[in-house]
Amino acid sequence: MTQFTVRTEDFDDPAPPDGVLLDLMPGSPKATVQAGLGLFRSFQPTRPAADLMVMAFGAYVTDRVSERSRAEDAWTRDLSLSFPAQNADAWPVEASQEMLRFLTGDRWTLQPRSQHSPPLPRASNGGQAQVPAGGVCLFSGGLDSLCGVIDLLEENPEQRLYLLSHYEGGQTPRAQTRLFRQLRAHYGPRVVSLRLFLRPAPAQPLQARTLPHARETTTRSRSLMFLSTALAIASSISPHVPVYLPENGYIGVNVPLTRARAGSLSTRTTHPHYLALLEQAKEAIGVPNPLVNPYRLKTKGEMLTSSRNQPLLRELAPESISCSHPEAARYAERPQGNCGYCFPCLIRRASMARVGWDRAEHYAWDALTDPELLDPASGRSADLRAVLAGTRPGRPASDILRNGPLPRGERTAYIDVWRRGTAEIRTWLTAGARGQLAQLLEHHT
Repeated sequence: MTQFTVRTEDFDDPAPPDGVLLDLMPGSPKATVQAGLGLFRSFQPTRPAADLMVMAFGAYVTDRVSERSRAEDAWTRDLSLSFPAQNADAWPVEASQEMLRFLTGDRWTLQPRSQHSPPLPRASNGGQAQVPAGGVCLFSGGLDSLCGVIDLLEENPEQRLYLLSHYEGGQTPRAQTRLFRQLRAHYGPRVVSLRLFLRPAPAQPLQARTLPHARETTTRSRSLMFLSTALAIASSISPHVPVYLPENGYIGVNVPLTRARAGSLSTRTTHPHYLALLEQAKEAIGVPNPLVNPYRLKTKGEMLTSSRNQPLLRELAPESISCSHPEAARYAERPQGNCGYCFPCLIRRASMARVGWDRAEHYAWDALTDPELLDPASGRSADLRAVLAGTRPGRPASDILRNGPLPRGERTAYIDVWRRGTAEIRTWLTAGARGQLAQLLEHHT
């Protein structure tokens, strides 16, 4: 098992003799965790929130540089992470390990070690967020987060929000920037953009040890990195400031479409059990800021139909990116953006159809008419074929538990949102399918 060790600028411990060094020094060429300095100078989190964020950064980069293909089963890895914390002896190790295990599907060994010096640069404004805000909202550039921001601002005319985005490159940061500019034009200073640039650093001469060259693409731990940063920002304002994670409940429970997709292809980034485990861990660490998903019991289509400003949402929705691989079209010399054939794109189109906004020309491939997306020999056919199987009528309610347990007292509600989300996709497919897809739908009915 490879040992991963997070170090910050003020090293209290020498480098271990072997293993991977995750040197977190924002803005420094010595860093192996590459992070922009500007964000960290804009707020001063509480120390427990900073420690949680540093652990999450370490877990994310550990995830990214550890190839699943090298694991015995080509998926489950054994990952050991040491990280600094002010109160290492009181860290909820077992709860944190269980949270990461459920989120990424790996076996984690966490080793907090005592470090009294602050792990990150001090804010340039004396320790408080520069602009007071009533909440921090995750802003990925996708349709759900766009809908969430609009609803939150429309519900409370006095509301001011930090919109937190994470980026590493590609199409996503462009979408985030375009959408923020248009939201800013509509809502003015009520929205403030905070952008986190964080990734495994390329090799540099000044690094104590360069990272492994290979990169894992599943990035299951990204959710923890994103949420812990939002919690750290919220903590700099008040322990009562909430973090909003706008995500529809259908993708939250993310029931595997087929048995073959259980585990490896069924993410848990906003699964209610993962969020419950995170809540338990963060409370024990000392981060009381609430996590709120206003849409946990709504389908994506229901989010759009209940929008508090549908004209604005309809105007901006085409600029959002909900795609798993928005750069895929480049290699086929098609417009980049939403590919049209991945599972998130299919859910997106079904939700847009529900409010009459679906347009095939907004996607690189049209899942309703393109025969390539049904060809088993094509690398682009897996999701649509799985959706045909997974949205068939009559699936037992017990299937919802394949991706994890559900909160007591809410199982019926989550089963209902899964059923409604499934029906939403099936309705869109049935209404618009042509040719071979229409024939397959008849077969799967």
